[in-house]
Amino acid sequence: MYEHLLVPIDEGELAGKAMRTSIDLARMLGARITGFTVELPLPLPLMAGEAASAVAFQAEAMAEHQTRCEAHARTLLKRFGEMAQADGVPFDGQFMMTDQVAQAIVDLAKRQSCDLIVMATHGRHGLDALINGSLTKSVLSHCQIPLLILH
Repeated sequence: MYEHLLVPIDEGELAGKAMRTSIDLARMLGARITGFTVELPLPLPLMAGEAASAVAFQAEAMAEHQTRCEAHARTLLKRFGEMAQADGVPFDGQFMMTDQVAQAIVDLAKRQSCDLIVMATHGRHGLDALINGSLTKSVLSHCQIPLLILH
């Protein structure tokens, strides 16, 4: 049936549910899991003043942000991997920095030949969905791979 699950996670309240459910499902199916987390890059600020010092400051800030993001991603994926390993489920963790989160999920699922994406959603509706958007809806509309949505 399903052999390779892609499970995008963040540090949100529903990530634990996505991890636990996907591990239980993978164990029942004899599948493996690719855990995936995305960190957002620093926005480029509008800078006035001396361009050289502004560019140097921005480069330093970006390097610090990259280091923090990588450490954060490793921590999330390590926790997920340890949970999977404890249940005997093969696990691989992937991390990316991009502001195109939905597209990154779709692209990784294709590259890794995943046959099911497991995502948790807040189930936003109305104005809340308009303001905050829906990552799950965006993935669903751009992906040909089946999606298991947890609420």
